Amino acid sequence: MKKHDHHLDELFMQRCLELAALGRRAVSPNPLVGCVIVHDRKIIGEGWHKKFGEAHAEVNAVASVVNQELLQESTVYVNLEPCSHFGKTPPCVDLLIKHRVKKVVIANLDTHPKVSGEGIKKLRETGIEVITGILDKQGRELNTRFFTAVEKRRPYILLKWAQTADGFMAHENYDSKWISNEYSRQLVHKWRSEEDGILVGAKTANHDNPQLNVREWTGQNPVRIVVDRFLKLSEKLNVFDRSQPTIIYNVLKHEEHKNLILARMDEADFLPQLLRDLLKRGIHSVMVEGGAQTLKFFMDAGLWDEARVFSSPRTFGKGIPAPRLNGKLSHTETVMNDILFTYHPVYGKD
Repeated sequence: MKKHDHHLDELFMQRCLELAALGRRAVSPNPLVGCVIVHDRKIIGEGWHKKFGEAHAEVNAVASVVNQELLQESTVYVNLEPCSHFGKTPPCVDLLIKHRVKKVVIANLDTHPKVSGEGIKKLRETGIEVITGILDKQGRELNTRFFTAVEKRRPYILLKWAQTADGFMAHENYDSKWISNEYSRQLVHKWRSEEDGILVGAKTANHDNPQLNVREWTGQNPVRIVVDRFLKLSEKLNVFDRSQPTIIYNVLKHEEHKNLILARMDEADFLPQLLRDLLKRGIHSVMVEGGAQTLKFFMDAGLWDEARVFSSPRTFGKGIPAPRLNGKLSHTETVMNDILFTYHPVYGKD
């Protein structure tokens, strides 16, 4: 019996993850999936899920194989369990069974209720060998937004702010331009292009008048999300220019216009209801950019998954204090003269 080459599995699965990442933002709210087809230790086909509503990774990979007869003696590597249900496209499991592939190697089981092991079960029932758990940690990290949405029933929440060396995120008049350097600000625009939504509170929208787009990066603008409970913001602000989809969450009324939605929430259940509403709209990740009270709102509720904090060498002496974060420091790096700290919750409260 030929010994199983675990190292080779990891090598090809790493390629799956690299391919999967190419679909970032374009496939949301679907997960990022890559697929590699190997025959006699050589890649004969590969593909990834390129756009929401279009062909999945397995379909693109199978289609790329020149000699389809080789599929019967090939191993299919895919970072997420192949789907077993009809959605916008047919089940990928049926395609693999149709071509009678020899083996399927998977990083992560799909915890979505419509899949949840059914894909693997169908493969095994037809005699196809299935191996799971290859680079599972890396796979979970890649699709952390998808898994958060499925398992916690809310979007992935990324907190972001910049603070001075003496711990302030704005002057007393709420002016915060500019604390971080130009390279840090460009990096933030890159992050915006990677998330479905970007959220600010009414004070930040009013005092900073942000555009909340990706003008300093190439990519897709996120959905703008503003918390303005009593609809006091002026419609002359940039967030009302209707240049990109915008949702204003409030407690007064619900209206829908082109690129502008006023979404009414109940005051007593405001934040959880807001997050559930975003999920229904297909928004699986949100970057919360401020201000201090809004960030604290999420932190006090234990509703956050990651925080990225820029610390600048600048000092204010006095002003609006930056939030105090109860989290575990997971990464530190320098961005010119700024220091970027990345935190994750010590333990989840939600």
